[in-house]
Amino acid sequence: MKKVLLLIAIICPAVTYGQTSNTEEVVRRVADHIIKNTTFKFVNTKTHEKYESTKGLASSGDVKAESTYNKWMYVNGVLTIGMMQTATVLNDTKYSDYSQHNFEFIFNNLAYFEELYKQKVKTEYGPYFSMSNLDACGAMGAGLFDVDLLAHKKEYRAYLDRAADYISHKQLRFPDGTLSRPQPRYMTLWADDLFMSVPLLARMGKLTGDTRYFDDAIKQVENFNKYLYDDRTGLFFHNYFTDVEMNGVGHWGRANGWLAVAQCQLISNLPANHPKRAELIRLLLRQIVGFSRYQDQTGLWHQVLDKPDSYLETSVTAMYAYSVAHAVNEGWINPRYLAIAKEAWKGLSTKITPDGELQDVCIGTNMEENLSFYYNRPKELNDTHGLGALLMAGTELIKAEKNAK
Repeated sequence: MKKVLLLIAIICPAVTYGQTSNTEEVVRRVADHIIKNTTFKFVNTKTHEKYESTKGLASSGDVKAESTYNKWMYVNGVLTIGMMQTATVLNDTKYSDYSQHNFEFIFNNLAYFEELYKQKVKTEYGPYFSMSNLDACGAMGAGLFDVDLLAHKKEYRAYLDRAADYISHKQLRFPDGTLSRPQPRYMTLWADDLFMSVPLLARMGKLTGDTRYFDDAIKQVENFNKYLYDDRTGLFFHNYFTDVEMNGVGHWGRANGWLAVAQCQLISNLPANHPKRAELIRLLLRQIVGFSRYQDQTGLWHQVLDKPDSYLETSVTAMYAYSVAHAVNEGWINPRYLAIAKEAWKGLSTKITPDGELQDVCIGTNMEENLSFYYNRPKELNDTHGLGALLMAGTELIKAEKNAK
Protein backbone atom coordinates (compact mmCIF):
# COMPACT_ATOMS: atom_id res chain seq x y z
CA MET A 1 0.00 0.00 0.00
CA LYS A 2 2.84 2.40 0.84
CA LYS A 3 4.39 1.75 -2.57
CA VAL A 4 1.09 2.59 -4.28
CA LEU A 5 0.76 5.88 -2.37
CA LEU A 6 4.34 6.80 -3.18
CA LEU A 7 3.73 6.10 -6.86
CA ILE A 8 0.62 8.29 -6.84
CA ALA A 9 2.60 11.12 -5.22
CA ILE A 10 5.29 10.86 -7.90
CA ILE A 11 2.83 10.73 -10.79
CA CYS A 12 0.53 13.46 -9.41
CA PRO A 13 2.73 16.02 -7.65
CA ALA A 14 0.20 18.85 -7.87
CA VAL A 15 0.50 21.30 -4.99
CA THR A 16 -2.49 23.42 -4.04
CA TYR A 17 -0.72 26.22 -2.20
CA GLY A 18 -2.94 28.21 0.12
CA GLN A 19 -6.08 26.23 -0.67
CA THR A 20 -7.29 26.18 2.93
CA SER A 21 -6.06 29.67 3.84
CA ASN A 22 -8.47 32.50 4.52
CA THR A 23 -8.28 35.58 2.37
CA GLU A 24 -6.59 37.88 4.88
CA GLU A 25 -3.91 35.32 5.63
CA VAL A 26 -3.11 34.98 1.93
CA VAL A 27 -2.94 38.75 1.43
CA ARG A 28 -0.67 39.20 4.44
CA ARG A 29 1.54 36.35 3.33
CA VAL A 30 2.13 37.98 -0.07
CA ALA A 31 2.54 41.51 1.30
CA ASP A 32 4.86 40.40 4.09
CA HIS A 33 7.04 38.50 1.64
CA ILE A 34 7.45 41.70 -0.40
CA ILE A 35 8.43 43.68 2.69
CA LYS A 36 10.87 41.00 3.81
CA ASN A 37 12.58 41.01 0.41
CA THR A 38 12.95 44.77 -0.01
CA THR A 39 16.45 45.69 1.10
CA PHE A 40 16.50 49.49 0.63
CA LYS A 41 20.09 49.24 -0.56
CA PHE A 42 22.08 49.89 -3.69
CA VAL A 43 24.61 47.53 -5.20
CA ASN A 44 27.46 48.02 -7.64
CA THR A 45 26.82 45.24 -10.13
CA LYS A 46 30.51 44.98 -11.02
CA THR A 47 32.17 45.17 -7.61
CA HIS A 48 29.16 43.76 -5.71
CA GLU A 49 29.62 46.41 -3.01
CA LYS A 50 26.41 47.42 -1.26
CA TYR A 51 25.42 50.85 0.01
CA GLU A 52 22.73 52.23 2.29
CA SER A 53 22.80 55.51 0.34
CA THR A 54 24.32 56.96 -2.83
CA LYS A 55 25.54 60.08 -1.05
CA GLY A 56 29.27 60.49 -1.53
CA LEU A 57 29.54 57.71 -4.12
CA ALA A 58 31.53 58.23 -7.31
CA SER A 59 29.30 58.41 -10.39
CA SER A 60 28.79 54.99 -11.92
CA GLY A 61 26.16 53.48 -14.15
CA ASP A 62 26.84 50.18 -12.39
CA VAL A 63 25.05 51.34 -9.24
CA LYS A 64 21.52 49.97 -9.10
CA ALA A 65 18.81 49.32 -6.55
CA GLU A 66 19.40 45.89 -5.05
CA SER A 67 15.70 45.07 -4.72
CA THR A 68 13.33 45.06 -7.65
CA TYR A 69 10.73 46.79 -5.46
CA ASN A 70 12.93 49.90 -5.11
CA LYS A 71 13.17 50.55 -8.84
CA TRP A 72 11.33 53.26 -10.81
CA MET A 73 9.02 50.97 -12.78
CA TYR A 74 5.31 51.13 -13.54
CA VAL A 75 4.75 47.75 -11.88
CA ASN A 76 5.91 49.23 -8.59
CA GLY A 77 3.28 51.94 -8.93
CA VAL A 78 0.63 49.23 -9.08
CA LEU A 79 2.30 47.51 -6.13
CA THR A 80 2.10 50.76 -4.15
CA ILE A 81 -1.62 51.08 -4.87
CA GLY A 82 -2.06 47.50 -3.66
CA MET A 83 0.01 48.04 -0.52
CA MET A 84 -1.83 51.23 0.37
CA GLN A 85 -5.19 49.51 -0.12
CA THR A 86 -3.95 46.62 2.03
CA ALA A 87 -3.08 49.06 4.82
CA THR A 88 -6.55 50.60 4.64
CA VAL A 89 -8.59 47.41 4.46
CA LEU A 90 -6.58 45.57 7.13
CA ASN A 91 -6.20 48.71 9.25
CA ASP A 92 -2.47 48.01 9.48
CA THR A 93 -0.01 50.85 8.94
CA LYS A 94 2.86 48.39 8.38
CA TYR A 95 1.94 48.34 4.70
CA SER A 96 1.49 52.08 4.20
CA ASP A 97 4.70 52.70 6.19
CA TYR A 98 6.47 50.39 3.77
CA SER A 99 5.26 52.34 0.75
CA GLN A 100 6.20 55.67 2.32
CA HIS A 101 9.67 54.33 3.13
CA ASN A 102 10.04 53.12 -0.44
CA PHE A 103 9.42 56.53 -1.98
CA GLU A 104 11.58 58.24 0.64
CA PHE A 105 14.40 55.89 -0.30
CA ILE A 106 13.99 56.71 -3.99
CA PHE A 107 13.64 60.48 -3.63
CA ASN A 108 16.51 60.73 -1.14
CA ASN A 109 18.83 59.24 -3.77
CA LEU A 110 17.58 60.90 -6.95
CA ALA A 111 20.33 63.54 -6.99
CA TYR A 112 22.92 60.84 -7.66
CA PHE A 113 21.01 59.49 -10.64
CA GLU A 114 20.19 62.96 -11.93
CA GLU A 115 23.91 63.60 -12.37
CA LEU A 116 24.22 60.38 -14.32
CA TYR A 117 21.21 61.35 -16.42
CA LYS A 118 22.85 64.68 -17.26
CA GLN A 119 25.96 62.72 -18.31
CA LYS A 120 23.68 60.65 -20.59
CA VAL A 121 24.41 57.51 -18.60
CA LYS A 122 21.47 55.11 -18.73
CA THR A 123 20.11 54.08 -15.32
CA GLU A 124 16.91 52.53 -14.01
CA TYR A 125 15.87 55.96 -12.67
CA GLY A 126 16.35 57.68 -16.01
CA PRO A 127 12.62 57.56 -16.82
CA TYR A 128 11.93 59.71 -13.74
CA PHE A 129 13.86 62.54 -15.37
CA SER A 130 13.16 62.00 -19.07
CA MET A 131 9.45 61.19 -18.69
CA SER A 132 9.17 60.32 -22.35
CA ASN A 133 6.37 57.73 -22.21
CA LEU A 134 3.34 56.79 -20.16
CA ASP A 135 5.05 53.79 -18.56
CA ALA A 136 7.55 56.19 -16.98
CA CYS A 137 5.00 58.25 -15.07
CA GLY A 138 1.36 57.16 -15.07
CA ALA A 139 1.34 54.14 -12.77
CA MET A 140 4.17 55.34 -10.54
CA GLY A 141 2.38 58.67 -10.34
CA ALA A 142 -0.84 57.02 -9.18
CA GLY A 143 1.03 55.07 -6.51
CA LEU A 144 2.92 58.15 -5.37
CA PHE A 145 -0.36 60.05 -5.23
CA ASP A 146 -1.77 57.54 -2.74
CA VAL A 147 1.38 57.78 -0.63
CA ASP A 148 1.31 61.57 -0.68
CA LEU A 149 -2.17 61.56 0.82
CA LEU A 150 -0.25 60.63 3.98
CA ALA A 151 3.19 62.13 3.33
CA HIS A 152 2.22 65.61 2.03
CA LYS A 153 5.63 66.35 0.51
CA LYS A 154 6.28 69.24 -1.86
CA GLU A 155 8.62 67.18 -4.01
CA TYR A 156 5.97 64.50 -4.43
CA ARG A 157 3.31 67.00 -5.48
CA ALA A 158 5.77 68.61 -7.89
CA TYR A 159 6.30 65.26 -9.55
CA LEU A 160 2.56 64.57 -9.72
CA ASP A 161 1.94 67.91 -11.41
CA ARG A 162 4.73 67.20 -13.91
CA ALA A 163 3.43 63.70 -14.65
CA ALA A 164 -0.15 64.90 -15.10
CA ASP A 165 1.07 67.64 -17.42
CA TYR A 166 3.01 65.11 -19.47
CA ILE A 167 -0.02 62.85 -19.90
CA SER A 168 -2.32 65.77 -20.66
CA HIS A 169 -0.14 67.73 -23.07
CA LYS A 170 2.96 65.86 -24.23
CA GLN A 171 2.19 62.20 -24.91
CA LEU A 172 1.61 61.33 -28.58
CA ARG A 173 -2.10 61.16 -29.49
CA PHE A 174 -4.38 60.37 -32.39
CA PRO A 175 -6.07 63.37 -34.04
CA ASP A 176 -9.16 62.66 -31.89
CA GLY A 177 -7.09 62.87 -28.68
CA THR A 178 -6.63 59.15 -28.00
CA LEU A 179 -3.31 58.37 -26.31
CA SER A 180 -0.91 56.42 -28.50
CA ARG A 181 2.68 55.21 -28.76
CA PRO A 182 5.40 56.09 -31.25
CA GLN A 183 7.09 52.67 -31.06
CA PRO A 184 7.46 49.96 -32.23
CA ARG A 185 4.86 51.04 -34.79
CA TYR A 186 4.19 54.74 -34.96
CA MET A 187 0.82 55.98 -33.69
CA THR A 188 -0.31 52.65 -32.24
CA LEU A 189 -2.90 52.32 -29.48
CA TRP A 190 -2.05 49.90 -26.63
CA ALA A 191 -4.73 48.67 -24.24
CA ASP A 192 -2.14 48.85 -21.43
CA ASP A 193 -2.05 52.62 -21.68
CA LEU A 194 -5.51 53.10 -20.21
CA PHE A 195 -3.97 52.16 -16.86
CA MET A 196 -0.78 54.10 -17.54
CA SER A 197 -2.83 57.30 -17.75
CA VAL A 198 -6.38 57.22 -16.41
CA PRO A 199 -5.79 56.34 -12.72
CA LEU A 200 -3.50 59.35 -12.27
CA LEU A 201 -5.76 61.67 -14.28
CA ALA A 202 -8.74 60.59 -12.18
CA ARG A 203 -6.87 61.18 -8.93
CA MET A 204 -5.73 64.61 -10.07
CA GLY A 205 -9.27 65.50 -11.06
CA LYS A 206 -10.56 64.60 -7.61
CA LEU A 207 -7.71 66.43 -5.88
CA THR A 208 -7.77 69.66 -7.88
CA GLY A 209 -11.42 69.87 -8.88
CA ASP A 210 -10.24 70.53 -12.45
CA THR A 211 -12.82 68.76 -14.60
CA ARG A 212 -10.44 68.67 -17.56
CA TYR A 213 -8.69 65.71 -15.95
CA PHE A 214 -11.98 63.82 -15.76
CA ASP A 215 -12.95 64.84 -19.29
CA ASP A 216 -9.69 63.49 -20.68
CA ALA A 217 -9.87 60.27 -18.66
CA ILE A 218 -13.43 59.62 -19.80
CA LYS A 219 -12.51 60.33 -23.41
CA GLN A 220 -9.75 57.72 -23.15
CA VAL A 221 -12.15 55.08 -21.81
CA GLU A 222 -14.67 55.80 -24.55
CA ASN A 223 -12.07 55.83 -27.32
CA PHE A 224 -10.22 52.73 -26.12
CA ASN A 225 -13.58 50.96 -26.18
CA LYS A 226 -14.22 52.30 -29.68
CA TYR A 227 -10.89 51.17 -31.12
CA LEU A 228 -10.16 47.97 -29.20
CA TYR A 229 -13.46 46.28 -28.27
CA ASP A 230 -14.24 43.15 -30.26
CA ASP A 231 -17.98 42.65 -30.30
CA ARG A 232 -17.49 39.18 -31.78
CA THR A 233 -15.83 37.88 -28.61
CA GLY A 234 -16.73 40.45 -25.96
CA LEU A 235 -12.99 40.95 -25.38
CA PHE A 236 -10.47 43.63 -26.29
CA PHE A 237 -7.59 43.46 -28.74
CA HIS A 238 -4.17 44.43 -27.43
CA ASN A 239 -3.56 47.01 -30.17
CA TYR A 240 -4.97 49.22 -32.86
CA PHE A 241 -2.69 50.18 -35.76
CA THR A 242 -3.49 53.49 -37.41
CA ASP A 243 -1.27 52.82 -40.43
CA VAL A 244 -3.64 50.08 -41.61
CA GLU A 245 -6.69 50.98 -39.49
CA MET A 246 -6.86 47.47 -38.07
CA ASN A 247 -6.53 45.72 -34.73
CA GLY A 248 -3.72 43.45 -33.67
CA VAL A 249 -4.01 39.68 -33.53
CA GLY A 250 -4.49 38.84 -29.88
CA HIS A 251 -6.84 39.22 -26.94
CA TRP A 252 -3.91 39.25 -24.52
CA GLY A 253 -4.98 38.71 -20.93
CA ARG A 254 -3.11 41.36 -18.96
CA ALA A 255 -3.85 44.08 -21.53
CA ASN A 256 -7.54 43.36 -20.98
CA GLY A 257 -6.92 43.42 -17.24
CA TRP A 258 -5.32 46.87 -17.39
CA LEU A 259 -8.48 48.16 -19.07
CA ALA A 260 -10.79 46.82 -16.37
CA VAL A 261 -8.72 48.10 -13.46
CA ALA A 262 -8.32 51.55 -15.02
CA GLN A 263 -12.06 51.91 -15.48
CA CYS A 264 -12.66 51.00 -11.84
CA GLN A 265 -10.11 53.56 -10.72
CA LEU A 266 -11.79 56.26 -12.79
CA ILE A 267 -15.34 55.59 -11.60
CA SER A 268 -14.15 55.48 -7.99
CA ASN A 269 -12.79 59.01 -8.26
CA LEU A 270 -15.63 60.58 -10.26
CA PRO A 271 -18.18 62.76 -8.48
CA ALA A 272 -21.26 60.70 -7.63
CA ASN A 273 -23.46 62.90 -9.81
CA HIS A 274 -21.19 62.97 -12.84
CA PRO A 275 -23.31 62.71 -16.03
CA LYS A 276 -21.01 60.08 -17.57
CA ARG A 277 -21.00 57.80 -14.55
CA ALA A 278 -23.81 55.50 -15.71
CA GLU A 279 -22.25 55.09 -19.15
CA LEU A 280 -18.87 54.19 -17.65
CA ILE A 281 -20.46 51.59 -15.38
CA ARG A 282 -22.28 50.13 -18.39
CA LEU A 283 -19.00 49.82 -20.31
CA LEU A 284 -17.35 48.16 -17.33
CA LEU A 285 -20.22 45.70 -16.93
CA ARG A 286 -20.04 44.89 -20.64
CA GLN A 287 -16.40 43.98 -20.18
CA ILE A 288 -17.09 41.92 -17.06
CA VAL A 289 -19.80 39.91 -18.79
CA GLY A 290 -17.50 39.46 -21.78
CA PHE A 291 -14.49 38.13 -19.94
CA SER A 292 -16.55 35.99 -17.56
CA ARG A 293 -17.40 33.76 -20.53
CA TYR A 294 -13.77 32.71 -20.78
CA GLN A 295 -13.08 31.93 -17.12
CA ASP A 296 -11.52 28.49 -16.77
CA GLN A 297 -13.04 25.94 -14.40
CA THR A 298 -10.03 26.56 -12.13
CA GLY A 299 -11.21 30.16 -11.69
CA LEU A 300 -8.23 31.46 -13.67
CA TRP A 301 -8.04 33.02 -17.14
CA HIS A 302 -5.72 32.16 -19.99
CA GLN A 303 -2.74 34.15 -21.24
CA VAL A 304 -4.61 34.59 -24.54
CA LEU A 305 -8.13 34.86 -23.20
CA ASP A 306 -10.01 33.05 -25.97
CA LYS A 307 -7.33 30.41 -26.51
CA PRO A 308 -7.73 27.62 -23.92
CA ASP A 309 -4.54 25.97 -25.18
CA SER A 310 -2.55 28.97 -23.88
CA TYR A 311 -1.38 28.78 -20.28
CA LEU A 312 -3.40 29.91 -17.26
CA GLU A 313 -2.05 33.28 -16.12
CA THR A 314 -2.36 34.93 -12.71
CA SER A 315 -1.91 38.66 -13.28
CA VAL A 316 -5.00 38.96 -15.51
CA THR A 317 -6.91 36.78 -13.07
CA ALA A 318 -6.01 39.11 -10.21
CA MET A 319 -7.00 42.16 -12.23
CA TYR A 320 -10.36 40.63 -13.12
CA ALA A 321 -11.00 39.50 -9.54
CA TYR A 322 -10.28 43.03 -8.31
CA SER A 323 -12.48 44.68 -10.93
CA VAL A 324 -15.52 42.49 -10.32
CA ALA A 325 -15.26 42.57 -6.53
CA HIS A 326 -14.67 46.32 -6.51
CA ALA A 327 -17.67 46.97 -8.77
CA VAL A 328 -19.87 44.87 -6.48
CA ASN A 329 -18.50 46.44 -3.30
CA GLU A 330 -19.19 49.91 -4.66
CA GLY A 331 -22.76 48.98 -5.59
CA TRP A 332 -22.23 49.55 -9.31
CA ILE A 333 -23.33 46.08 -10.44
CA ASN A 334 -25.54 43.26 -9.19
CA PRO A 335 -24.02 41.44 -6.17
CA ARG A 336 -24.51 38.10 -7.90
CA TYR A 337 -21.53 38.89 -10.15
CA LEU A 338 -19.30 38.49 -7.09
CA ALA A 339 -19.31 34.75 -7.78
CA ILE A 340 -16.90 35.44 -10.66
CA ALA A 341 -14.39 37.08 -8.33
CA LYS A 342 -14.77 34.38 -5.69
CA GLU A 343 -13.93 31.66 -8.19
CA ALA A 344 -10.98 33.73 -9.42
CA TRP A 345 -9.67 34.09 -5.88
CA LYS A 346 -9.95 30.35 -5.30
CA GLY A 347 -7.80 29.82 -8.35
CA LEU A 348 -5.29 32.47 -7.34
CA SER A 349 -4.97 31.00 -3.86
CA THR A 350 -3.73 27.74 -5.36
CA LYS A 351 -0.98 29.69 -7.14
CA ILE A 352 0.53 31.28 -4.03
CA THR A 353 3.42 29.42 -2.43
CA PRO A 354 3.70 28.85 1.32
CA ASP A 355 6.17 31.74 1.64
CA GLY A 356 3.96 34.17 -0.30
CA GLU A 357 5.17 34.09 -3.89
CA LEU A 358 2.76 34.23 -6.83
CA GLN A 359 3.19 31.66 -9.58
CA ASP A 360 2.58 31.83 -13.33
CA VAL A 361 2.87 35.56 -13.95
CA CYS A 362 3.53 36.58 -17.54
CA ILE A 363 6.65 38.73 -17.73
CA GLY A 364 6.70 42.24 -19.21
CA THR A 365 5.31 42.09 -22.72
CA ASN A 366 5.75 44.27 -25.77
CA MET A 367 3.68 43.67 -28.90
CA GLU A 368 4.04 41.65 -32.04
CA GLU A 369 1.95 40.98 -35.10
CA ASN A 370 1.99 37.20 -34.65
CA LEU A 371 -0.14 35.37 -32.10
CA SER A 372 2.63 32.94 -31.13
CA PHE A 373 4.43 35.86 -29.46
CA TYR A 374 1.70 36.00 -26.81
CA TYR A 375 1.49 32.21 -26.48
CA ASN A 376 5.21 31.97 -25.84
CA ARG A 377 5.79 34.83 -23.41
CA PRO A 378 7.58 33.33 -20.41
CA LYS A 379 5.86 33.12 -17.06
CA GLU A 380 7.87 33.62 -13.91
CA LEU A 381 7.54 33.06 -10.20
CA ASN A 382 6.61 36.26 -8.35
CA ASP A 383 7.09 38.60 -11.29
CA THR A 384 6.09 42.06 -10.06
CA HIS A 385 3.46 42.41 -12.81
CA GLY A 386 1.10 40.32 -10.71
CA LEU A 387 1.75 41.40 -7.13
CA GLY A 388 0.00 44.75 -6.91
CA ALA A 389 -3.08 43.38 -8.64
CA LEU A 390 -3.07 40.37 -6.32
CA LEU A 391 -3.14 42.61 -3.24
CA MET A 392 -5.88 44.74 -4.78
CA ALA A 393 -7.96 41.66 -5.55
CA GLY A 394 -7.48 40.09 -2.14
CA THR A 395 -8.40 43.23 -0.24
CA GLU A 396 -11.56 43.68 -2.32
CA LEU A 397 -12.54 40.10 -1.49
CA ILE A 398 -11.94 40.85 2.19
CA LYS A 399 -14.25 43.87 1.91
CA ALA A 400 -16.86 41.70 0.23
CA GLU A 401 -16.62 39.14 3.02
CA LYS A 402 -17.10 41.88 5.62
CA ASN A 403 -20.09 43.30 3.71
CA ALA A 404 -21.71 39.86 3.69
CA LYS A 405 -21.67 39.57 7.49
